[in-house]
Amino acid sequence: MIFGKAKEQFCLPFVGKKVPHLVLDVYQNGQFEKIKLDDLHGKWVVLFFYPADFTFVCPTELFELAQMYKDFQKIGVDIISVSTDSLETHKDWAEKSEKIASIKYPMGSDVDTLFSQKLGTYSAQDHCCFRATVIIDPSGTIKSHEVNTIEVGRSAEELFRKIQALEHVRMHPNELCPASWRPGQKAIKLDK
Repeated sequence: MIFGKAKEQFCLPFVGKKVPHLVLDVYQNGQFEKIKLDDLHGKWVVLFFYPADFTFVCPTELFELAQMYKDFQKIGVDIISVSTDSLETHKDWAEKSEKIASIKYPMGSDVDTLFSQKLGTYSAQDHCCFRATVIIDPSGTIKSHEVNTIEVGRSAEELFRKIQALEHVRMHPNELCPASWRPGQKAIKLDK
């Protein structure tokens, strides 16, 4: 849908839709590989889009995720960070930064921008990804699609809490999670 004379196209909501069949080149543990999103069905998947390597805010987010990566894995979550940088740039960054070298999750390369464009996370104005987080449930359905301005970083702890809440309502379809809900707290039961 196009509004007025503007050439900007507004995307439809992604939440509730199946994730497209996509393949992503990744750098992980010193190796270059390919990941098919279809192969990750059965687990929660976080696609953690960020603007660029060798920047100021991005390493703070990626390192915070790296510090919590084992916690995410314990609750059945795969994380893939994604930027429009090349695999070689990811490798170079890891070789020059101790914090980036500590990352164990795959770092995706979307040089042609098709992956981020299909998921509505690419900023054509800035020629890079927005700070965007896409959470995909074990059935391959997008449960959260959050796009933020480039200037402000995200919280790995809040992302972790959000996935716990999404898993809770998946396992308890008659319940809802109120604001700031955490495991062990009372959820809202739906009347039947």
